[in-house]
Amino acid sequence: MSRALRDARTRLRGLLPWLMWPALYCAGLLGAGVAFGSRAPLLWFNLAYLSLALAIAACERWMPHEPLWLKDDGETPCNLAHTLLTKGLAQTVAALTASVPLAAAMAMSAVHASSGPWPAHWPLAAQVVLALLVAEFGLYVAHRSAHQWPLLWRFHALHHSVRRLWVLNTGRFHFVDSIFKALLGQLPLYLLGAPLAVFMWVGAVTAVTGLLTHCNIEMRTGWLDHVFSTPALHRWHHSKVLAEGNRNYGENIVLWDQLFGTWYNPPRRPPADIGIDGRIARRFLTQLVQPFTASGVRQIMGMPAVRRHNGPSGAAQAPENPARKT
Repeated sequence: MSRALRDARTRLRGLLPWLMWPALYCAGLLGAGVAFGSRAPLLWFNLAYLSLALAIAACERWMPHEPLWLKDDGETPCNLAHTLLTKGLAQTVAALTASVPLAAAMAMSAVHASSGPWPAHWPLAAQVVLALLVAEFGLYVAHRSAHQWPLLWRFHALHHSVRRLWVLNTGRFHFVDSIFKALLGQLPLYLLGAPLAVFMWVGAVTAVTGLLTHCNIEMRTGWLDHVFSTPALHRWHHSKVLAEGNRNYGENIVLWDQLFGTWYNPPRRPPADIGIDGRIARRFLTQLVQPFTASGVRQIMGMPAVRRHNGPSGAAQAPENPARKT
């Protein structure tokens, strides 16, 4: 191999991390645009989404951010089950994911004509930007509340229990957590009278961004970290350290993190050791039931089991203060 060719490959390898996020993000939105212009938008969007997920998975093997995260953690079956059955909900028949916002928008359009103060006369792109700002506020409140309120954390902890970040973690959410976020994110748009096309595009942007924030690809995002929810920011969000993990709540953009002081991106590498101090069940169905039982909540919160004694001093052991990510 000639020196010139080696130099060209070296320069390309140095440039690729800067190109990966914009290229994959634009490819995902381009696929969504093609799907929405077809006669079967949900079907084609799901196919475009699946294609993007496969492309990201291939890139993770090719140029991983954290090589340790390539090792199997035994959670793949549960992650798939949550993606297809928990987060997918309305799309389980097709065994595809990330279309709940689109299906919900189509269902609502049958009973809700575009009305209210929504600026329907604006160009569609401007409406989508406005919708993202509105929806993001609800998503921010839902996400931050899930970290600060134990009643909600018991459901959200499932997502943070992963020990590695990669594309398949995108759909690992408890259904209560997903419903709560969807309500706070979409209900304001519905009440304002946003049209179906806006709902579809907000759903598409959220789906594409979700795949990228959880990916294990070496990326450099620079100034994009101040606007979008990027992998660099989300890796800090999965830190075990509370001062680092309780930051960067934005789903698509980080405007509300900037305004409320929760944006966090120090000039050092995010931790590779991620997860929670509590314990999440290993089986899919048990993971769904765990937050609804007293013993399951204690496990999630990292609290010791209650010991019962039959002797005269048989009061239940007082629980210790749990050391957990909240």
